[in-house]
Amino acid sequence: MVNVAEKLAEGYIHSRIVIELVGKPKEHIEKTLRVIIDKIKENKNIEVVSKDIAEAKELEKQKGFFSIFTELELLLSNLPVLVGFCFDYMPSSVEILAPEEIRLKARELGGFLNDLQAKLHRTDMAIKQLGMENQFLKNNVNKLLKNIITILLLKKGRKSEELAKVIGFKPEDLQVFLESMIKEKKLKKEGDLYLIVKK
Repeated sequence: MVNVAEKLAEGYIHSRIVIELVGKPKEHIEKTLRVIIDKIKENKNIEVVSKDIAEAKELEKQKGFFSIFTELELLLSNLPVLVGFCFDYMPSSVEILAPEEIRLKARELGGFLNDLQAKLHRTDMAIKQLGMENQFLKNNVNKLLKNIITILLLKKGRKSEELAKVIGFKPEDLQVFLESMIKEKKLKKEGDLYLIVKK
């Protein structure tokens, strides 16, 4: 059993933290939450005083998706560890139980702010990288879809509903691509039929 008073005397921060996961299937989020808790327990700068894991419940508005959460009572060795924990696990709620005041020396605050900035820069870089990858994939999917439309129209004209059925799109979603290809002068529309523009 962790001696809370002893750890507080050493400068630890006593917190109540809620971590929530949403996903599917139910077994996956239950297993993931257990892995997260085990990882927290392995951190030598964190002591787990208590943990309470709620039962996974299906979301009303998103059938097939489940929500699960854990409420943890933790002792964290200092403020940078608490902030790092928040970045790593993105808890939905953090309550500091003790101490009532947290004092930092100027050097400690500088180190803390530098660590915070480093984490923010890494997060920013990851977001930018994901944005570039997403744009790259989006561009390639658009090109691929336009190539599929071109191939489907090589021998004969087709209606948008027929194209959508073959490609697996909703007709209204495919319409955006068809109109784009008309503007690019790659397609033309005669009546209900879309045709390749022969060059």
